[in-house]
Amino acid sequence: MMRRSTQINSAFRPALLPVFMAACCISSAFASNRLEDLNANNAIRLMSPGTNLGNTMEAIPKETSWGNPAPTEAYFKGVRAAGFRSIRIPIAWTQYADANNGIGPVWMAHVTDVVRMALGAHLYVMINVHWDGGWIQPTYAKQKAVTLKLRRFWSQIAKNFEDFDSHLLFAGTNEIGVEGVYGPPTPENAEVQNGFNQTFVDTVRSSGGRNTTRMLVVQGYNTDIDAAVKVNTKMPTDSVANRLMMEVHFYSPYNFTLNDKSDVWQWGKSATDPKATDTWGNEDYVDGQFAKMKANFVDTGVPVMLGEYSAGMKARFPGMDRYRKLWDEYVTRSAYSHGMIPMLWDTGGIIDRVTGQPKDPDLVSRLVHAVKSADAKSR
Repeated sequence: MMRRSTQINSAFRPALLPVFMAACCISSAFASNRLEDLNANNAIRLMSPGTNLGNTMEAIPKETSWGNPAPTEAYFKGVRAAGFRSIRIPIAWTQYADANNGIGPVWMAHVTDVVRMALGAHLYVMINVHWDGGWIQPTYAKQKAVTLKLRRFWSQIAKNFEDFDSHLLFAGTNEIGVEGVYGPPTPENAEVQNGFNQTFVDTVRSSGGRNTTRMLVVQGYNTDIDAAVKVNTKMPTDSVANRLMMEVHFYSPYNFTLNDKSDVWQWGKSATDPKATDTWGNEDYVDGQFAKMKANFVDTGVPVMLGEYSAGMKARFPGMDRYRKLWDEYVTRSAYSHGMIPMLWDTGGIIDRVTGQPKDPDLVSRLVHAVKSADAKSR
């Protein structure tokens, strides 16, 4: 997403034992696979569950502007110890680039150090060109300038990381749609956005080194499931087979997950107050949306990353904590059951960014066990 300021977790800190028990009890399928190369067939098993380093390296005008400290080694180790297997690192680049879009060496070195810390914690790592001020607009008027800038950025990023192995993934963009327009894409929007995906793939592949076979992640239009199914099922042309992944995000129903002005604070079949519950977006809807991704991508051999999902907490409704966790847990389990890699959006409320200690051990345990149980059921 762009900036998400709402913390998605409660601030209490119960005993940490349940988290570490959850991590230790993962089945052999989820034992350490840090030496295993990533491919289309094993990505979901090796990367699930995942989380995000949100509101940090994509922050504008600088890394700490949105309230989080610079990433620490302790944080990444804590993420892995809690049971997460992968991390998505959203990144801004423009504010660190010169007039010719040359990325500054200090920022590139810092990004490299952060990636090394995450890899050193035995996490699969994905970096991207995130919102970055909103310059990636899928219109004919902007197409040429955006394509040139996107190619310039990815040629530098790819060259910098050309010797890193398959534990590092690249994602071309983020939620690409016309600013302020949230309806279905026009043919123009779809054509241009698909073109950005192709530019990203071509640029990385031509950079050499291990980038010739690296797993690359392309995005559905606005990372919306219905739009992806409508306009993105034809994946970019690639020089190597089975090395592309599709990314979508999920925040439905909006009034429950993101709209802090809404009085909707209950969700799902266990909701007790119709006035506090939205009229759509419950369990059947979640399963139906993810089934679309399975049928149109996973079943055709294209791995899918659910790169962001979360339900924010509305402090004026303390009882929401139960439903928020139910939503996070259900989405995680359903995503994995439908062949998708679930990567929870977190802005600092799950794992302490300095110490690496869990801030919501109950939620972490639920997410880890959701993947474990879904995996066991599929066997």
